[in-house]
Amino acid sequence: MTNILLLEDVPEASAWLKVQAAEVFKEPVFFEASRVNAALAIIAKEQIDVALIDLGLPDGSGVDVVVALREAQPKAQAVVVTIHDDDDHLFPALQAGAFGYVLKDHSEAVIVDQFRRMSQGEPPLSPAIARRVMAHFASRSSQRERPRNVPHVVLTDRENEVLLRVAKGYTLPEIAVQLNLSRHTISDYVKQIYRKLNVSSRAEAALEAQRLGLFGRGRRAQAHAG
Repeated sequence: MTNILLLEDVPEASAWLKVQAAEVFKEPVFFEASRVNAALAIIAKEQIDVALIDLGLPDGSGVDVVVALREAQPKAQAVVVTIHDDDDHLFPALQAGAFGYVLKDHSEAVIVDQFRRMSQGEPPLSPAIARRVMAHFASRSSQRERPRNVPHVVLTDRENEVLLRVAKGYTLPEIAVQLNLSRHTISDYVKQIYRKLNVSSRAEAALEAQRLGLFGRGRRAQAHAG
């Protein structure tokens, strides 16, 4: 059984998301809310496994619910499901601890695929969002030097290869094919990378790796190897 918090103020969208989620999650039990305060009340009373959270609500932002859920129930997976693909919505949600960020304008098949990834422990991140994250930090990297007072994190060459692909939005099976390794091996690499970077999601890994300059090191290593 999977307890799912569904925070959505448009009834049609809520019904649509329930249908897609029911295809993926085992025996889903839905706790529905159309306001931030109602969602916070549910979090205080019920055990939540998955939260599908819209951002623009009549009484506030879904980001507040992401924060509250992460603090109250750290094991719950909070995923933003929204129409907003701009930086002003994306990055506050990721920084608040969202496990994933999915755009509503995808087809039913794509939404189901994103939910299936989540059910398998993979952070769902729409490809357009993954590209935006990478573009944002590539731009920041070109505008300023790497901060000097940051922890020293050492990743192996293979971990760098995996991290680069994770941050670009590739799924674990896709990375396994690209690197000619098993999916379980890739999963182990991802867990090791997350432990080293002290992060818990694909988006956080991309942000932290960029902050530490790991992407630049990965490109230089690949250039020397070539």
